[in-house]
Amino acid sequence: MPTTPVRRSKPTPEPPVSPSAAEKTVPLRINGKNYYHEGDPDMPLLWYLRDVLRLTGTKYGCGIGYCGACTVLVDGKAQRACLTPVKVASGHDVTTIEGLASAELHPVQQAWIDEDVAQCGYCQAGQILAAVDLLRHTPHPTDADIAKIGNLCRCGTYPRIRKAIKRAADAMQGGTKK
Repeated sequence: MPTTPVRRSKPTPEPPVSPSAAEKTVPLRINGKNYYHEGDPDMPLLWYLRDVLRLTGTKYGCGIGYCGACTVLVDGKAQRACLTPVKVASGHDVTTIEGLASAELHPVQQAWIDEDVAQCGYCQAGQILAAVDLLRHTPHPTDADIAKIGNLCRCGTYPRIRKAIKRAADAMQGGTKK
C-alpha cells in the first residue's frame, strides 16, 4: 500500500502584538497643564516642547546636554531637555521658561531684567531655569556655587549673570537690593 506523504504546513506566524493606543500614550504635566504624547516615547522632551507644544523658549544648542540652552525644570530640578525622553518626564512636573512666571515675573526673571543680563538672549531661558534650581537648594550662593551651574553663554555675560542671581537671592529672602 502506497503511503501518502503527510504534508505539514508551516505554522502561521503570529503577528507581533502591538501595544494599545493607551499604552503608547505618555501623560505629561508641563507648566501646570496635562498633555498626552501619542508618538515615540523616546522622543527628546526638547522636540516635544518646541515642535508639538510650540513652547520655543527652550532652545536647541548642542544636542548633547553640554551647553544648557535646553534646560527645563523637572520637579524643580534643572534637567537638559535634549537628553530627556518624554517617557522619563512622565509623572513629573515640567516647567519651561514660559511657565515660570505667574501673575508676576519670577524673582530671577526680574533680576535678569534689572541687571540687563541678556545680550543675544539665546541661552537665557536655560540660564534662568538653572539659576532657579540653584536658589532652591542654595539660597545664598557664592560665586563658586554660581560657577557650578555650567550653562554656557557665548556672549560671556557671566558677570551680569552672577549679579542677577545674587539680586534674585536677596529678593527671595525678602531683601530689596536695587
